[in-house]
Amino acid sequence: MTDYYHSKKFKMSFLNQLKLSNLSPTTKKAFSDLTLLAISQIFLFYGVKYILARADPSRQSKDHLLKKSKKVMKNLGLDKKLLELDDHEAMLIGEVIQPDEIEVGFPDIGGLDPIINDLKESVIFPLCYPSTFKSSAGLFSSPKGVLLYGPPGCGKTMLAKTLAKESGAMFINIKPSDLSSKWFGESSKLVAALFSLSQKLQPSIIFIDEIDSFMRERSRTDHEVSGMMKAEFMTLWDGLATGSSRILVLGATNRPNDIDPAILRRMPKRIPIGLPNLEQRTNILNLLLKDINMEDGLSIDYLAEQTANYSGSDLKEFCRTAVMAPIKELVRSKGGDKSAMVEASQSELEETYSFIDFELERTQKNHPNSVAVPIAALD
Repeated sequence: MTDYYHSKKFKMSFLNQLKLSNLSPTTKKAFSDLTLLAISQIFLFYGVKYILARADPSRQSKDHLLKKSKKVMKNLGLDKKLLELDDHEAMLIGEVIQPDEIEVGFPDIGGLDPIINDLKESVIFPLCYPSTFKSSAGLFSSPKGVLLYGPPGCGKTMLAKTLAKESGAMFINIKPSDLSSKWFGESSKLVAALFSLSQKLQPSIIFIDEIDSFMRERSRTDHEVSGMMKAEFMTLWDGLATGSSRILVLGATNRPNDIDPAILRRMPKRIPIGLPNLEQRTNILNLLLKDINMEDGLSIDYLAEQTANYSGSDLKEFCRTAVMAPIKELVRSKGGDKSAMVEASQSELEETYSFIDFELERTQKNHPNSVAVPIAALD
C-alpha cells in the first residue's frame, strides 16, 4: 500500500512538472511548434487527397458508374448488403443482364435445332445441375469456354443470349472498351473484377462478341498494356477450370483464324454456325412470317428456294422491308397526315401483302452473297 502511494505521488509530481506554466520559454515554443506541425500535416494530407480526387479526370465517370451500379443492382433484385462490390466491379455491373430480361428463347431461333440440342447437353445441363454432373476428375463438368463462329448475321449473338436465358445464368455482355483504361494497371484490375463479379453472380456467362478484336494473336508489336490484359484474362480463366465455378466464357466471331491459339485452347467447344440451308431457311421464314397475311399462291417454300445464300439476318431484313411496303403505301395515300393515319382502319393494314414478291426481286438484285460463304475450319 505504501509503495502504491509513493508511486502515485511520483506520477502526480511528474505530471505537474509537465504543465506548460512550469516549462521554460524554449520548451513552450518547441511544444507549440510541434503541435502546429502536426495540425498542418493533417490538413495537408486531407487537402492533397481532396485536390487529387477533384483533379481525377475519370472521377465523374466513376461516380456516374457507381450510381448506375446501385440502380442496376436494385433492378436485378440483388441485395447490396449481401453482395458487396468494389469500385471496379461496380463499373462492370451495368453490363449484367438478368435471364428474365432476355426476350428470345430457343423456340425463337429457327434452323439451329442440332446446335441447340448440343448446347443443352454439353453446356446448359451441367450449369443447371452441377451436383449431377460432378466427378473427381471433373470430366462431367461443362466446358469453361465455348466459341461460336461463322459468317455475320447467322444468329451467333442471339444464340448466346438464349443460352443464358435457358440456363438461368446471369449474362455479362463485355466489350473490349469495358476492360480498357488509359491508366496504367487499371485494365488488369478490370479483368480481375470481371471474374470476381461473375464468381459472385454465378451461374454466369461472360459473353465477348467479336472476340477476335479483343483476343487477337499476340505479336511483338502489341502494346504492353494489351499483353498484360490478355495474360491476366487467361490466368484467371485457367482458374475456372481447376475449380467448381459455374462460369462460362462464350465468344462469337466471324474471323476465328485471327484468335490467339492460347485462347482457342481454352475454348474446347467450338461450334460452326453457317449460312442456313433450304430446310433451315424454311424454318426461319415460318417464324418470321407466322403472323403475316401473304398473297395467294406465294408460299414459304418458294421464298426459301429463292433466297439461297441469305443469312438469318438477311431473311429478317428482307421480310421487314416487304411487310413495310403496304404501310408506306398507306402513308402516301393519306398524304402523311397524322390524324388520318390514326383514324386509318386496321383492315387497311391487314390487306394481303402482295408486295413480298416485288421486294424479293428487288433485294435479290442487291444481295451481296452471290455465292455461298464457306466457314473457316478450326483444327
